[in-house]
Amino acid sequence: MSNNKPSLPQGTRDFSPEIVRKRKFIFDTIRAVFELYGYQPLETPAMENLDTLMGKYGEEGDKLIFKILNNGLGDPKNIEKSRAAFEKALTGKNDMNLTERALRYDLTIPFARYVAMNHAQLTFPFRRYQMQPVWRADRPQKGRYREFYQCDADVVGSYSLINEVELSSIYLTAFKKLGVPVELRVNNRKILAALAEVCGGADKMVDITVAIDKLDKIGFEKVKEELAERGLNTDQTAAIEKFLLISGDNTQKLEALKTLFAGNETGLKGISELEFLLEYAASAGIKNVAASDASLSNTSAAGPILVDLTLARGLNYYTGTIFEVKAIGVQMGSIGGGGRYDDLTGTFGVKGIPGVGISFGVDRIYDVMEELKAFPDSVHTGTKVLFFNLGEKESREAFRLLQSLRAQEVAAELFHEQAKFDKQFKYAEKKGIPYIVILGSQELASQTVQLKNLSTGQQESITFDQLLSRTF
Repeated sequence: MSNNKPSLPQGTRDFSPEIVRKRKFIFDTIRAVFELYGYQPLETPAMENLDTLMGKYGEEGDKLIFKILNNGLGDPKNIEKSRAAFEKALTGKNDMNLTERALRYDLTIPFARYVAMNHAQLTFPFRRYQMQPVWRADRPQKGRYREFYQCDADVVGSYSLINEVELSSIYLTAFKKLGVPVELRVNNRKILAALAEVCGGADKMVDITVAIDKLDKIGFEKVKEELAERGLNTDQTAAIEKFLLISGDNTQKLEALKTLFAGNETGLKGISELEFLLEYAASAGIKNVAASDASLSNTSAAGPILVDLTLARGLNYYTGTIFEVKAIGVQMGSIGGGGRYDDLTGTFGVKGIPGVGISFGVDRIYDVMEELKAFPDSVHTGTKVLFFNLGEKESREAFRLLQSLRAQEVAAELFHEQAKFDKQFKYAEKKGIPYIVILGSQELASQTVQLKNLSTGQQESITFDQLLSRTF
């Protein structure tokens, strides 16, 4: 038997009962908002065929895909075959002898694969939400894990920009209910495509977006170095800097963009789409009441949706509006993001199904809520009533009452063995159980119990019937 201490793989975590309850509160809150907007639940497998995932996330994303080794590669009989496959993999090429499957990187591509496979049976527009874990071979750090949950909402089969407005509202409604003040930042990939055209051609799009996406992590000087490494010259880099330095409120930014991209059809289309989102949201009264007025002092009067030209979202499949959510007052990266992808299913041979979606980063949202102390007290509630075990006859009657309370949806326990009062009291206190029921020989004879509220210290003698009719 190994003497090694048990440990977890880097970037993964165990979740205690208290944490699971808090996470459930987040899931339930977001799920309720999804359902309110007419979205339906969906689940897909943890693993996908490798060719389903590769090439969909850009060069940076593809590097973070967790590949699964084929069965039998650890067998000594296959050692030479395995070595050759590994050597080929090191050159950046995938070998089907080595791996054919991978853990899902996100929920969007598996959803697109599902739609492509089932489009003949679906009713469009098709709205789905999905809450499942994803895996990324990233470097673990604060707020960044290798295994984490995503909560996605997507609508496919519609080009209507009203979908973007509704998804904005879903974000703001959910974070209001969670008690997390946020800023919802938006941009449009058509505007970034226009920037690429200004800088020499559409082929520069990926180079520019990948570099800009790192702006808040490495700063503009490092971004300029990366742009140079990617083949952009000084004039092109200067044009990108001019673009990123556009400031003001939403209206001022969009007016500056109209000047910059005058005559560029792609850029003007992207600007028009952002204007629709902002104006429609404002006219619908969409507000982020969780955010303080001070946090919005430098934003458009239209509300909490902020045009952020530095927002790039480095995933290749976005084609229109892109979203990112950041918590106010907490040092944390984005806690949500998404965008429009008008031809995602086209990569699976099914053309003409547009889509747009958003994702909630539950693990980061949890960390933010912990820091803000935003979880309600009710989240901590587990067992509400503990029956003391004071003997065989007494425990039998206690168990009968216990089952009656459970039938009324009251969470209750019987202490597992006969023990001293002090031990049973400590158990209740450590678990945060608010009520204890004492049923000794005297109580058994009189068909009563002693009910004690541990938070107030109040204790009263009540009948069995009174106990069973009590609201806990």
